[in-house]
Amino acid sequence: MKTYAILGAGMQGTAAAYDLARFAQPARIILADVSLDQAISSATRVNRLAETNSCEAVQVNALAEDSIRPILESADVVLSCLPYWMHPSVAPHAIACGCHWCDLGGNTQITWQTLNLDETAAEKGVSIVPDCGLAPGLVNSIGLWLIEHLDETDTVNLYCGVLPQHPQPPFNYKLTFNVEGLVTEYDYKAIVLRNGEIKEVDTLAELEELDIPELGRMEAFTTSGGTSTAPYSLRGIVRNYEYKTIRFPGHCERMRIFKDFGFWREDAIEVKGVRVAPKDVFNRVFGESLGKITDTDQCVVRGVGLGRRNGRPVRLQVDLLDRQCEQTGFTSMERLTGCSISIYAQHLANDDAPRGCVRYEKAMTGTQFVEQLERRGISFRFTEEEDVNPIRREG
Repeated sequence: MKTYAILGAGMQGTAAAYDLARFAQPARIILADVSLDQAISSATRVNRLAETNSCEAVQVNALAEDSIRPILESADVVLSCLPYWMHPSVAPHAIACGCHWCDLGGNTQITWQTLNLDETAAEKGVSIVPDCGLAPGLVNSIGLWLIEHLDETDTVNLYCGVLPQHPQPPFNYKLTFNVEGLVTEYDYKAIVLRNGEIKEVDTLAELEELDIPELGRMEAFTTSGGTSTAPYSLRGIVRNYEYKTIRFPGHCERMRIFKDFGFWREDAIEVKGVRVAPKDVFNRVFGESLGKITDTDQCVVRGVGLGRRNGRPVRLQVDLLDRQCEQTGFTSMERLTGCSISIYAQHLANDDAPRGCVRYEKAMTGTQFVEQLERRGISFRFTEEEDVNPIRREG
C-alpha cells in the first residue's frame, strides 16, 4: 500500500484524491494546500464520498523547502495540482525525497523545464511524468490509442472542450479551471506536427465545424498546450498530429477580439498613474465574471486517426461525452482531470514507468489508459470506416 501526496486541494486535486481513494487502495492520501481550511474541507469531502478515512489534510507552502519536505519524505508518489508555473520549482524536492511525480502541466515551455531534471531523477531512481491532466493528458492517450490500433498512422487530430450544459451568451462558456491557464491556451502558440515537421501556429485560428450528435454544430480552433511534447515524440511515427479546442459557435470570434486589441499584453502600461499589465487586469475581471456563472458542465472529446489497417486505408474515430456527476457533485472537468492524473500516479506507484523524466506519451500506452477509464464507468464510442480520400495526405 502506497502513500500519495497531492499538492493543491482545489477542484482537480480533490477529484484526484477521490479517485485514489476508490481505486488505489492507498495507505494514506495527504491532501496539502496553502489554505488549511481548504485542505480540511476537501479531505472531509473525499472521506465522506469514498467512505474512508485515508485522506488527511495538511497545510503547506509548496515553494518553501522547510514546509514541503516533511510531506514529500513520507510519500511514494506526488500528484502536483499546483499552478503550472510552479512545477519546475517543486519537482526537484520530490526527486530529492525519492518520490515519483506527476503533474497537470498545461504549458509546454514549463513542461520542458521539468523534463530537464531527467539526469537527477534517473540517479534517484524515480519517475517524473508531466502533463497528466485532460488536455494535455487524457486526449493524448486517445491519440496513442488510435496509433496503437492502426498498422500505419498518417494523421491524428484531437479535439476537446469543457462546456456548460446550458450555455449563456455572449461567450457560452463556464470557467472550470484557472483563468490564467485559459488565457494561456488562447494566447500562446500551438505546437503541431505537419507533414513530418514541428510547426508553431497561431491560436484562436484555423476554425472548423464539428458535428457532435449530442450537441449539434460546434466549432473547433487551435489552442496552445494540448499536444504538449507528443509532436516531438511522434515525429517519424505519424506525419500529422494536431489538437483543437471545442466550443459553442461564436466563442472563438469573441475571444479573438481581446487578443487582437491587446487585452492579453504582459508588458506593463500606465493607467491613471498606476503601472499595470493588461493581462493581469483581464484575468481578474474576466475570471471573476465567468466565475459567477453557475451551471453543470460537460466534456466532449474526439480523436480521429487516419492510416492503414490490414492493408486498407481506414479512418478511426473515438468519441467521449461526459457530464457532471450528480451523485458526487464533481464536474466533468474535475472528474476527467482527476482520474487522469490518478491513473498515472497509480501507474508510477506500481513502478511501471521508466526512470527519469518521461514524456507523457512514453510513460503508458493509450490502450492501458483507456482500459482504466472504462473501469471508472467512462465510456467511449469507437467507429471505423474506410478512408475514402487517402490521396489528400500525400502532398
